[in-house]
Amino acid sequence: MSILTALMQDLLTGARRKSRRGPLKRYAKLHEFIEKRLSEDLYPEYPDAGHTRVTHDVLDRINDRWGLRGKHVLDVGCGRGLALEKLAEYGAVAKGLTFGEDFAECKRKGFDVFQMDMSFLEFSDETFDLIWARHSLEHSLFPYFTLHVLFSALKHGGLLYAEVPAPDTSASHQLNKNHYSCLTRSSWMSLFKRVGFDIVESFDIEVQLMCGPDTWYSFYLQKP
Repeated sequence: MSILTALMQDLLTGARRKSRRGPLKRYAKLHEFIEKRLSEDLYPEYPDAGHTRVTHDVLDRINDRWGLRGKHVLDVGCGRGLALEKLAEYGAVAKGLTFGEDFAECKRKGFDVFQMDMSFLEFSDETFDLIWARHSLEHSLFPYFTLHVLFSALKHGGLLYAEVPAPDTSASHQLNKNHYSCLTRSSWMSLFKRVGFDIVESFDIEVQLMCGPDTWYSFYLQKP
């Protein structure tokens, strides 16, 4: 090896190391931001009668149409285990993601739960038959990326149930301190399609809250 060749290799190696350090430093800032938001904007979720009814109704519908017994299910943002309890009744093999007080409550109930960000799943690709993301995606700082992660975690033919609150209703969901992505129906549908999901069905759920009428967008999404 000539001196010139050795020098060029050293320069290239140094450039690669420097280029890696640059992005890592920038990503560290993003990590710090996410950690700060998780710690400051987090609050426990207590299911009310409306959320309980809708959860049971939709899971009944999914079970009737696709069957849940023996299916591997991920509940993204499982709260205190409302859907996990129903999934267990159907014989599904379910895991949940949650944080804080809700995590402790789910562990107390014996559920298989993890303190894990839905945008950075630590499961292998094509692990789940169903991902249940009810009132979860609006909490994502970057839903396009999050949906890519969920898409990868689904088996081919697997189903993502996504339900999100509509903006600008009497509930003013867009003002919630950790509703970072309170988007319109058309915006959500555009993201789903760009990620690669087939939209099997979509519908609105109309509910009456103490503050007035509210709308929740619901989607059955399938990975081809």
